[in-house]
Amino acid sequence: MSAIADNLQAVQARIAKAAAAAGRSPESVRLLAVSKTWPLASVIEAADAGQRAFGENYVQEGIDKIAAISGRNLEWHFIGPLQSNKSRPVAERFDWVHSIDRLKIAERLSAQRPAYLPPLQVCVQVNVSGEASKSGCAPDDTLALCRAVAALPGLQLRGLMAIPELSDDPAAQRAPFRQVREIFDHIRAAGLPLDTLSMGMSHDLEAAVAEGATIVRIGTAIFGERNYR
Repeated sequence: MSAIADNLQAVQARIAKAAAAAGRSPESVRLLAVSKTWPLASVIEAADAGQRAFGENYVQEGIDKIAAISGRNLEWHFIGPLQSNKSRPVAERFDWVHSIDRLKIAERLSAQRPAYLPPLQVCVQVNVSGEASKSGCAPDDTLALCRAVAALPGLQLRGLMAIPELSDDPAAQRAPFRQVREIFDHIRAAGLPLDTLSMGMSHDLEAAVAEGATIVRIGTAIFGERNYR
């Protein structure tokens, strides 16, 4: 078995253990393999090991990979910051977008989603830690943005995404995830049928699962440390 296949098994075991500790079914948490900056061969290796959903941060890199292995019936998630002038290829080629942080982006994706494709599955990104360097809408603005996005044709609002500030302390990891889940619950109580919490990465997936994550976005623990040079 390949190293990536071994790593996928190890991550699935972590998810199962975290879900059991939270009194949840392991099947309630989906693994999104974050393949940004990794070559096509790594994606194929993961797909051969049974991984179906992949996350990309960079538009052109993602589009190139989708085109190269279009026959594999994989699911492609755009998870990075999206500029409005790059929204069309994302609307045309991806299955999910996790990083909607303002209405303009959602409106462009809605207008540019081809009618012959199913609705683009989308999440609103919440800047839960208030970091200036992070994308995402403010927590207090999330309900209004979700209502506006949910009304757009060609999109299906699924839930929320967050990338909290890094921490090695389990309690500090859980606090922002809990805040996102509380926002999620508030929006559901307001009448929007959200079902997705996209939160948790290689270093904090256990904390995210404990607080209700339904998608964890894992790169390093599957593919290894990235070299951005």
